Amino acid sequence: MQKQFKLTKERLEELKAELEHLKTVREKEVAELIKEARSFGDLSENSEYDEAKNEQGKLYSRIAELENIIPNAVIIDENASLDEGVTIGAKVEIEFIKGKRREEYSIVGSQEANPKLQRISDESPIGKALLGKHKGDTVTVDAPGGSFKCKIIEISR
Repeated sequence: MQKQFKLTKERLEELKAELEHLKTVREKEVAELIKEARSFGDLSENSEYDEAKNEQGKLYSRIAELENIIPNAVIIDENASLDEGVTIGAKVEIEFIKGKRREEYSIVGSQEANPKLQRISDESPIGKALLGKHKGDTVTVDAPGGSFKCKIIEISR
C-alpha cells in the first residue's frame, strides 16, 4: 500500500505548482546548462558538466518525489470538530510537567512539518502522543532523548 501524505489543500496546490515549474521551466534551464557545459570540450575533466549533471539528478529526484506525493495526498479537514481531541490541523498548547514551560504547536502532516515555526508532524514523538487526546489530558512522550510528560492546556483551530 502506498504511503499517504496528509496535506492542507493549500500545501497540495503549492506542490502541484512546484512540480509544474520543475517540469516546464527548471528542466529546460538544466538542459541548457548541460548543453553549454558540453561545449567546453573533454567531459572527463569538465567540472561544469559534472555540476550540471548533478543538478539534473537533483531535479529528477525532486520531480519523482512530487509525483509520488501528489497522487497519494490526503487533504486534512482543518474544520474538523475538536470533540475528537487533537487531530491534524489543530493547534495545541502544552505545558511540560518538568519545568512548567508552555509551548504551542500546530499538528500537521509530515510534508508540512517545520519545527522552527512550531509546526510538528503527526508522525513525530510529540505529535503521535497528542493525537486523539483532549484538553486536560497528561501524555507521556517517548522521544529519542528519553520520555517526558506534558499536559494539554488548550486545543484550537
